[in-house]
Amino acid sequence: MEIEIFKLLIAIAGAIYFMLPAYVANLSGLAFGGGTPVDGGKECKDGRRLIGNGVTWKGLINGTILGTIVGAVLGIIGTFYGDLSVLTSGIIDLPVYGSIIGGLILGFLMAFGALLGDLVGSFIKRRIGLQSGEPAPIMDQLDFVVGALILSLLVVKISWEFFVIVAVLTLILHLGSNMIAYLLGIKDVWY
Repeated sequence: MEIEIFKLLIAIAGAIYFMLPAYVANLSGLAFGGGTPVDGGKECKDGRRLIGNGVTWKGLINGTILGTIVGAVLGIIGTFYGDLSVLTSGIIDLPVYGSIIGGLILGFLMAFGALLGDLVGSFIKRRIGLQSGEPAPIMDQLDFVVGALILSLLVVKISWEFFVIVAVLTLILHLGSNMIAYLLGIKDVWY
């Protein structure tokens, strides 16, 4: 039993480590965004905005750059300590972040994929009639994860078990951080 709990904790730590470029891109796209929306204010045939004001060129570029830098740093760490498979005692078999170039490539794919996933999520929300800022439970928390993991498949193989760990972990981290921000008065809603 203790060994299984230890393996789960190692898998969670490995998932966070692997997802850092996407997490940073998602946060920094919001924090360092603003300005011109990616859709340029255009509407679809349904009369609704294509994407909305929440996804901006500045956020897309800054988020991608910062997530890529995080990937490069993980690549540098990997050159000294080994790839993710080594860092997680082989529990997660993802031989990545073992070189600077590998870290740059995966960091870029995950960062850009995260922001692309968020963009697609915004597009879907507009099509189903939700405005910017209106909640879409689960999609709001996981659209960036799906985008990041899909693009990362260009260079790594991800098991369904690992995807589930990342998805559940991200839901917990996202909702937990939002609740804390709400309790501190930083956010108007708890989700």
